[in-house]
Amino acid sequence: MRNLSQEDIVTMVQEEDVEFIRLQFTDILGNLKNMAVTSSQLSKILKNECKFDGSVVEGFTSIDEPDLYLHPITGTFETFPWRPQQGKVARMICDVYRQDGEPYEGDPRYVLRRAVEHLNEMGYGFEVGPECEFFLFNTDENTLPTTKTVEKAGFFDVGPLDGGENARRDIVLALEDMGFVAESSYHEKSPAQHEISFRYDDPLNTADNIMTFKLAVRTIARRHGLHATFMPKPVREVNGSGMRLSMNLTKDGRNIFRDMNDPNFMTNDAYFFLGGLMKHAKGISAVANPLINSYKRLNYDTDVSTSIAWSKCNRSTLFRIPNIRRGEGTRIEMFSPDSAANPYLTLALCLEAGLDGIRNQIMPPEKMEKNLFEMNDVVKQALGIDSLPKTLTDALNELENDPVLMSALGEHVAKKYIAIKRSEIEDYHKSVTQWELDEYLNKY
Repeated sequence: MRNLSQEDIVTMVQEEDVEFIRLQFTDILGNLKNMAVTSSQLSKILKNECKFDGSVVEGFTSIDEPDLYLHPITGTFETFPWRPQQGKVARMICDVYRQDGEPYEGDPRYVLRRAVEHLNEMGYGFEVGPECEFFLFNTDENTLPTTKTVEKAGFFDVGPLDGGENARRDIVLALEDMGFVAESSYHEKSPAQHEISFRYDDPLNTADNIMTFKLAVRTIARRHGLHATFMPKPVREVNGSGMRLSMNLTKDGRNIFRDMNDPNFMTNDAYFFLGGLMKHAKGISAVANPLINSYKRLNYDTDVSTSIAWSKCNRSTLFRIPNIRRGEGTRIEMFSPDSAANPYLTLALCLEAGLDGIRNQIMPPEKMEKNLFEMNDVVKQALGIDSLPKTLTDALNELENDPVLMSALGEHVAKKYIAIKRSEIEDYHKSVTQWELDEYLNKY
């Protein structure tokens, strides 16, 4: 995030011929929202006077207290490189406030800000790097999304096998125009599946970047006649998409997860943070894997671990401490989250879980270097290895019974989020799926 003053914003709007400014925020479910305002209203924007009706945003305010205000974060000002260069369109990410000037407790960004404050009170910083996977599918004659693709590419393939190569290139260039540092981009394992990872940052910047990333991916894909989806498991026959998170703590600007005198080269803080993540992993899943569809990826893909264990090299565990000889690069990797998750809430829960581990000195079990993919549940249970919830319903139950995570979300977000998700599950069970029609209509 750039260090920009309000005067800088005024100058940039004038010099760059900005006509519209989109004030962006994120709802509880992780959907990006915005209000478009002309540059003639810039003074009003910078005085935090732009309000909206929160009662029309799912999970926000009730109808008897609807007015909420958008407070733009000046450092997030960026112009959209895919919009016209005359009469440009810019955006600023906003925090949401009540009319009395207090932060709105239903704003997911506020939930993460509060977790960061707890982190700072303990004298730590937090760095996180996401690796986001997505699919680029064809659209139909009406430009509606499908799950069809003509390509057959796999890991690291190039064009013409990689049919999304040009779209992915333009996505990366657009992101770099907006200040991103894309560390790598390539074709993933499944046909039409891609991954872009970007540089480590603090949690608020990372969550902001994930939301901007999703917008850029969808927008540029559409310009190539493709539909980008972050749905975890859109096609039954192939592996789905995740969002691996790499995390470490800092103090005085230095990574504090490495200890050369420890057998695993890990500090106590690293052990405790990992222990907290493992203790709360089941409840975190309700937010990090927020869709009914998420559990089809978790339970049926061949390379996604749901085993709550850790290792140094073994990718069949939920957590991994890779590349331990890198020193400052020592980190904890978490494999389960998917890109459908609200990044603000997901990072807040991971952070609060890790801090709970440090406060209570929660040691993780011994590392597991055996291949857990080759073990059944009976063998894993004998080894004391638990697993993530099998369904979204089970994950929500775990979340409700975890006071640390419920407190991290706050009463408003926790209550609204769980209610929305339980309604979603009920609606799913009422629906008649294509599988049911294919299986039963002719037989019975």
